[in-house]
Amino acid sequence: MARGVLPEESSKEVSELIDVLISLFFESLPRRDQRNWARVYLNGLVSTAGKKTIRNIAGAGASSVEQSLQQFISKSPWDWAPVRRSLAQYLERTAQRPLAWVVRPMVIEKAGDRSVGVGRQFVPQLGRTANCQQASGIWLASSEASFPVEWTLTLPGPWTSELLRRRRAGIPDTARSLTPSQDAVHAVQRMAATWQLQRRPVVMDLSNTEVPRSVEALYAQDIPFVLKVDGTLPVAFGAAGRQRPGPYVAPARELIDSLRSQRRVVEWTRHGRGEGAVTLLTSATVLGAHHEDRPGPPAHPPLLLMGAWTETALLPTEFWLTNIGDRPLAQLFLLAKLTDRVQLDFGDICEQVGIRDFEGRSFRGWHHHATLASVAHAATLLATRRPHEGQARPAAHDDGRYGTPRPAPVPPPRRPLNPGRASRHEYIR
Repeated sequence: MARGVLPEESSKEVSELIDVLISLFFESLPRRDQRNWARVYLNGLVSTAGKKTIRNIAGAGASSVEQSLQQFISKSPWDWAPVRRSLAQYLERTAQRPLAWVVRPMVIEKAGDRSVGVGRQFVPQLGRTANCQQASGIWLASSEASFPVEWTLTLPGPWTSELLRRRRAGIPDTARSLTPSQDAVHAVQRMAATWQLQRRPVVMDLSNTEVPRSVEALYAQDIPFVLKVDGTLPVAFGAAGRQRPGPYVAPARELIDSLRSQRRVVEWTRHGRGEGAVTLLTSATVLGAHHEDRPGPPAHPPLLLMGAWTETALLPTEFWLTNIGDRPLAQLFLLAKLTDRVQLDFGDICEQVGIRDFEGRSFRGWHHHATLASVAHAATLLATRRPHEGQARPAAHDDGRYGTPRPAPVPPPRRPLNPGRASRHEYIR
């Protein structure tokens, strides 16, 4: 996608908002010159044409500016965590109807082997082996907009086991080699425990092997979740008893398809397109993902397995596991589809402010760049996207039966959806 420059009027609005955000998010930076260089870098991310490298942001012939930005991004020891936390807290107060935290993987292909975390590895999102960095963003998402607020950078084994490589990249002693999903779940747990955020569902995709461990980790901190899984995932269902031996185990696709007579019609609007869509949904209560290595009963209550058919599909095509049992399927489905909202904003905004463009080699530099790109994303989106009267919003209508779909009614004004939130919890601690 071509890297355009904002129109002059929009650029001015974004720059003015950046000045405000600097005073809100960067108070933790101890020196005024650091905050000034943050301002220069942020304005460069939103206004520089082409790739958002430090050299391009500094401009031709500005070697002193380039050196100062290089120092600020790659070597200066300022802590990015307070900036990200302040950004998340601000967006919770100002974003329109935030619904969930969405985990989105990000793959950054590289030509060499010096960038921190790079390595040849199989990437499910690409369906092939690539020389790349793997990262994950945690996004605050609503039907109208989404914002990245936290990032993880996955470190393949050699980056944590080889002392020389670790020292050159400045990788902290506490960093471990985990899978991208494990890194993301740990980040969500950290946010839940220390960021003083409202309790919202976490939406993410998981491979079958990651499901049991991730479910246990999220349940451990009472975090609501909607996890997209593969139809081949073995799930346990049914209770043992005199008349009903069990539990039974079957692939998620097989269990959901056996309940096709209970499907309900959901009509909704695709994010960013204004196109109507029809989906058929059904669900089943399951004990959890079956784990041959851990045959005992799960350490958490039963889960809801939700399955979806598109209009023309003969078999169910999408599957989710959730611990949110007190919401209609239509609402749970819209939560799951917030991944589409994030995908749209990632391409339209986050890539345009250079989230993939960092060319430095240090762990600290990568996280500094990702933090500033997140603030640039927020400034661009908040300053340039204004809600308009009559603007179509994604909506869903569950008519309670399987038959000819009806037009979705215009919904009345409603409070922000916060599925699964217990009234006794104002914050996750």
